[in-house]
Amino acid sequence: MESLYLLIPLSVVLVFVIGVAFWWSVRSGQFDDMEGPAYRILMDDDRARPAPPDAPAAKPDAASPQPRSDG
Repeated sequence: MESLYLLIPLSVVLVFVIGVAFWWSVRSGQFDDMEGPAYRILMDDDRARPAPPDAPAAKPDAASPQPRSDG
């Protein structure tokens, strides 16, 4: 019976500490986006990056299709 005098306040303090840690993690954004980083790994970034404004214009590639003029 005397051990309850120690265990009950100890458990209340432990619940309070866990609650504060959870509140801090929610407020600091730990649970904002759980799936985004996982999907970001799988997505390919195949789009060409835009050239800087001072770079010379690139020549068209011979393998790229040319626009047709059907008159």
